[in-house]
Amino acid sequence: MTKPYIALVGRPNTGKSTLFNRLAGRRIAIVEDTPGVTRDRIIAEGEWLDNAFFIIDTGGIEPDSDDVILSQMRSQANLAMDMADVIIFVADGREGVTADDREIATMIRKFNKGVILAVNKLDDYSQFDSKYEFYELGLGEPYVISAEHGNGVGDLLDRAVELFPEEKKVSESDNRRKIAVVGKPNAGKSTLVNTLLGEERVIVSDIAGTTRDAIDTEFSYNGEEYLLIDTAGIRKKTKSDSAIDYYSSVRALKAIERSDVCLLLIDGSVGVTEHDIKIAGMIKEAFKAMIIVVNKWDLVEKDTNTMSNMKKEILKRLHFVDWAPVEFISALTNSRVGRLMPIVEEVLENYSMRINTGLLNDAVGDAVMITSPPIKKGRQLRFYYTSQPAVCPPTFVMFVNDDTLVSVQYEKYLEGRLRTAFGFKGTPIKFIYRNKSEK
Repeated sequence: MTKPYIALVGRPNTGKSTLFNRLAGRRIAIVEDTPGVTRDRIIAEGEWLDNAFFIIDTGGIEPDSDDVILSQMRSQANLAMDMADVIIFVADGREGVTADDREIATMIRKFNKGVILAVNKLDDYSQFDSKYEFYELGLGEPYVISAEHGNGVGDLLDRAVELFPEEKKVSESDNRRKIAVVGKPNAGKSTLVNTLLGEERVIVSDIAGTTRDAIDTEFSYNGEEYLLIDTAGIRKKTKSDSAIDYYSSVRALKAIERSDVCLLLIDGSVGVTEHDIKIAGMIKEAFKAMIIVVNKWDLVEKDTNTMSNMKKEILKRLHFVDWAPVEFISALTNSRVGRLMPIVEEVLENYSMRINTGLLNDAVGDAVMITSPPIKKGRQLRFYYTSQPAVCPPTFVMFVNDDTLVSVQYEKYLEGRLRTAFGFKGTPIKFIYRNKSEK
């Protein structure tokens, strides 16, 4: 059963993102004094009175603006309201009712949804009389809140739960597989997300760094539920001077941590850069499944061997993740994009693969017999028993005589033998060594 959606809308800088973070229970949306920082709608999960729900944060609506980005933000807000079961209109109680507030109220009424008017930034009782002028918007009783301090937010949520459709008033666990789209700025991440979804869910422009937040979008494929996370472009430290870029980079790294599989987008017209190598290292260190996606393939001049030569070069430069499949696409023209989800399914199956204990020990035994373990200071490494206590990633505990005798080279060799025996395409493998005396 689908969880209900709450959309937060309003003018720029009325405190929507602060309220979003308050409702989600963690710092997700970027909070900055610069109006218009939240450029796309962001979706997170919240819970109140045992009811789980999604919260959609939107960019500030400026009804009469002709600016391209602002007009797209307006379209995003309309899409969010169309998706929502409940709309919370966040107004600035200190500024009072503005002409834009009136325009937005008119927009909201067209959707015929449950609406709550939240008058924000009223931090003490002496300011509460300010709420009365907001009755003129015709959206019912104004709820006085302070998103920053949490005052009145409980009453706001009580009302939101009352407005949820009866069939959605349930709490449920999240079994969706999470796909993070990551890469350096302007590699085409948002274009790929829009192409995969068949809908313009995130703003796309030629301005590098347009996507400043990690944006979660639900979708279904072959009867399975997925969450697609479009991340802000991960910037080099030298370019992360502002607080906004800093939080965007941190959020992208958190998106990697939240994911099951990462699509590492590489600009095919540029090739693998040092920055791509660094991002691939982040994914590997997080032990996440990965697919290397070479985008903008339509911009590359090609001959018979162009693709195979570039694939060799990519795997040479990203040798430490040579288990990741490489796909060539053009998100803009939708060329070969249809190949991605079947590969995602295959990689996720490998990420959760569990090997029969007998077969696993046979494979390790064969590997040790073919190439003897290293000898250090007269002592040779011995393997007694191997088990797999966990998946996502596949994790192997190896009982040995002395874990200090394990070398990086021999571990790489064992990994290669296990991959030859069982596949593990697209997934990292984690090894844990325990001395025989350990329990």
